[in-house]
Amino acid sequence: MLAPVPRPTDPFAARCSRALLSPWSRLSLLALVLLTAATLVVLYEPQRLLASGWPRSGGAGAVLLFGLAYGLCTAAFVPRPVLNLAAGALFGSAYGLTAAVAGTVLGAGISFTLGRVLGQDALRPLLRGRWLQAADGQLSRHGFRSMLAIRLFPGVPFAAANYCAAVSRMGYVPFLLATAIGTVPNTAAYVVAGAQAGEPGSPAFLISAGFIVVSGLAAAVVAWRKRHALRRPPAPAPAVASTTAPAAAPAAVAASRAVAG
Repeated sequence: MLAPVPRPTDPFAARCSRALLSPWSRLSLLALVLLTAATLVVLYEPQRLLASGWPRSGGAGAVLLFGLAYGLCTAAFVPRPVLNLAAGALFGSAYGLTAAVAGTVLGAGISFTLGRVLGQDALRPLLRGRWLQAADGQLSRHGFRSMLAIRLFPGVPFAAANYCAAVSRMGYVPFLLATAIGTVPNTAAYVVAGAQAGEPGSPAFLISAGFIVVSGLAAAVVAWRKRHALRRPPAPAPAVASTTAPAAAPAAVAASRAVAG
């Protein structure tokens, strides 16, 4: 039997497919998705629903659903402090913290996936500045440690950290694990403040508010010091000693002895 003759491929369809799957097309799609999400947040203000219109009871199902909504809202640039206060006001400290941390990890994972799939190939060739290369190298080589430090200090915007990590070569596991651990202290402070909002003079509210202020000041100080460190010129590389010098010295001594003899 004769083998079936393969159909000739359509060059126009192949060009369209390559154009649609190109790095810049995917980056344009990412920009469109983020712009649409930000527009929907501005128009419908889902944070108000989570803060005031959400049912205060309902058990674990309500907490789980709140965590899912929290994650979607953070991926759409809703400020996390507002959501953390709402989680504490609705579910108390323990359940509110659980919902907030789960939602934070979910939102970070969504942003990381979008940035990795749609933006990394187009943006990595643009990392040419000294600051950008330094940040990329730090995130790529020390992913867990760097992301943990970023999450512990509230100076870096949540969405910016997610997409910077996605453009780097950091893996999913260190990114999500560092996010889950590093966001607990600051998230707990906001959740407790939300849970104790009805009693602003209580010790729990004062401690949580004080922690928020102190952590913010510490983040500002660290950012200022890192800013000056990045401005310093890089240290010159140490000179490498020649490996032929030790071998050349005995040869020279032997030649001088032969001439003297």
